[in-house]
Amino acid sequence: MLKWLWLSLIVLILDQWSKIAIDRSMHLYESIAIIPGFNLTYVHNTGAAFSFLSEAGGWQRWFFAAMAFVISVALTLWLYRLKKYETLLACALALVLGGAIGNLIDRLAYGYVIDFLDVFYQSRHWPAFNIADSAISIGVFLMLLESFGVAKNSTKSNE
Repeated sequence: MLKWLWLSLIVLILDQWSKIAIDRSMHLYESIAIIPGFNLTYVHNTGAAFSFLSEAGGWQRWFFAAMAFVISVALTLWLYRLKKYETLLACALALVLGGAIGNLIDRLAYGYVIDFLDVFYQSRHWPAFNIADSAISIGVFLMLLESFGVAKNSTKSNE
């Protein structure tokens, strides 16, 4: 099932391309209104999801980088061991893998993750995120669907 790595590569390319484009065209904390409820807002996230541990003093950079590396290796091995009929799970793992590697590259290169997608309602803003975060979230959602039997094939003849 390593044939699904193309999806990880697409996520990685889109993620890195978008972050480079934002970094080159916007100033830190600059915000551009796109549509009601959605802005492009350039921020740096030194923490994890929702800026968890962003004020921890620097050690979190290496902790989250090491964690992303270990998770990426584990996801690749899991993907390798999947059966041919486990396509939804393969897609989910590939999305999470591409997102994890995208954010890992940022942590190693800059010491932070570039976030820029800003969703809000009135004055309440969801924490800014990026394409890697979106791929990880979609991948986890697909894993949950798969765990509830959404893609179960009654005949596993495709093994």
